[in-house]
Amino acid sequence: MKQPLFLLPVLFLSTLPVFSQKEKIAEIQRDILLMQDQIRALQRSQDEKMAAMQVMVQQILDSANKANTAVAVLDAAMRDRMKEQERLLVAPVAGLGAKVDTMSNDFGGVRESITDLSSRMGKLQNQIADINTAVKLIATPALPPPNPTTAPNAANPNAPPAGVSAETLYNGAMRDKTAGNSDLAIEQFQNYLKWFGNTDLAPNAQYYIGEIKYLRGDLDGALMAFDTLLEKYPDNPKTSDAMLQKGRALVKAGFKAEARQEFTSLIKKFPNHDNAAKAKTELAALNGPARPGARPATKKR
Repeated sequence: MKQPLFLLPVLFLSTLPVFSQKEKIAEIQRDILLMQDQIRALQRSQDEKMAAMQVMVQQILDSANKANTAVAVLDAAMRDRMKEQERLLVAPVAGLGAKVDTMSNDFGGVRESITDLSSRMGKLQNQIADINTAVKLIATPALPPPNPTTAPNAANPNAPPAGVSAETLYNGAMRDKTAGNSDLAIEQFQNYLKWFGNTDLAPNAQYYIGEIKYLRGDLDGALMAFDTLLEKYPDNPKTSDAMLQKGRALVKAGFKAEARQEFTSLIKKFPNHDNAAKAKTELAALNGPARPGARPATKKR
């Protein structure tokens, strides 16, 4: 039985949304494939650059090792030659001995230069590690821009000097921290907090100030830094680290009761974190009596 002719337009129009949806899905799939290709190309480019840098560093290290070996061989040869000359020439033995000592000092300077070169190679490897960290930071989603009312500008007296960016200041502070320049690192972290205190790395800068002071034995300064982090940046990736280090600083300062409280709070707030297991270990070690008196109160979180 044939369908009435007036139903054909209705059937045709009812199929239009289906075709339109299929076209949109196909366009979205094409866009997704294009984005995936671009991401793979970017990853390949980064891998190639890092591989090239590693090859270059290895070549430099190989050259330094060869130079060190050549110096050692030359030193041995020169010492053998001087000994032979000393045996053959009895009269100028004293003068020859002085020359040998002078040459030994010279070769000692060469060795120090080689050692300095090796140290620089080590710093270059640390810089490569910093580059790897920067690549990982680039791969993370960007945070929303800071509030224009608080962004540095010419009219803001707290604006950073010209040419100083958050990235360069933070990386410089990390390099000084790694190199053992603790005073300079603390100063740069403090400047970072003053000029870029609303960025995602501000909690890290505050934490590293406390960590440096803790390692230097400045327990009061470390506790103040950790308290500032926990009060100003209560929820961030460094929160559990700050609570753990604060508890350890309290233990060293003799405030065992407050240390127990801090470790317990850490375990309760981050039960599945690695730092929770460390806090349990610290609690197990706290079996001595608490020191009389109380630590000056800090702001409650």
